[in-house]
Amino acid sequence: MKTEDFELLSGILKQRSGLVLTPEKAYLLESRLLPVARKYSLKGLDELAAQIRSRRDEAMLRDMTEAMTTNESSFFRDQKPFDQFKNIIMPHVAEARAAKKQVRVWSAACSSGQEAYSLTMLWHELAAKYPGWKLEIMGTDLSAEMVERSRSGIYTQFEVQRGLPIQLLMKYFTQQGDKWQINTQCRALCQFKEMNLLQDFGPVGVFDIIYCRNVLIYFDPPTKTRVLEAMSKVLAPDGALYLGGAETVLGLTDKFRPVDANRGLYVLSSAPAALYSGAAAVKAA
Repeated sequence: MKTEDFELLSGILKQRSGLVLTPEKAYLLESRLLPVARKYSLKGLDELAAQIRSRRDEAMLRDMTEAMTTNESSFFRDQKPFDQFKNIIMPHVAEARAAKKQVRVWSAACSSGQEAYSLTMLWHELAAKYPGWKLEIMGTDLSAEMVERSRSGIYTQFEVQRGLPIQLLMKYFTQQGDKWQINTQCRALCQFKEMNLLQDFGPVGVFDIIYCRNVLIYFDPPTKTRVLEAMSKVLAPDGALYLGGAETVLGLTDKFRPVDANRGLYVLSSAPAALYSGAAAVKAA
């Protein structure tokens, strides 16, 4: 691939999705964008780049962005954040929101919805402990295809075998041919919509918990800072932010601080010093 073509295509992808591709990742660009080129009857990426230079077709740019987006997810991925939701976050929220009895969660870059639906299953398992409470989950993703998949709640045999205990599969899913669909009660708790984390979030409201795991690793530092600071504005003062195990806010923003002994869990810097830390100590005892 010509250097100028790589710079054009990678630049567009960074602008639209935040994805940073270095020259040694040119092979990834070629493997994922070649099917897009063929979709538009173009022979290769040189013709794709030429087409973009002559006329920027929004549908083509959207297809490029979706093709490059990593859609890797599984049910109850990295179990710890779900255990913490049950043992640390909800006990605090139950006390702090006793009058309202409602908790709002944002699953950012939700891919095909497994994270959001994992939370709904956990919520139903906890129902007896929180009578009268309401869970509202907003799942967002850059990919229109992933949003539609999430809304359908339909998964392959391979997908339901990844991290999903068999008892939960039998309890919350029905088999449809060679696929499985999560039940209407779980789907009713989730609203899925297209959203680009690089753009204005719009009137999304305030969330008690934000899951933004394994997303920032694809962004450069200025973009990470931008996303984190935007999220700090829609998180409740005593809310919780979850990042992936390999991600951090250190050196990026002073809006958040990590919670002691709980890797991946962050609170606003303005939150009480002992928020969630004390709960973690109690649970660990």
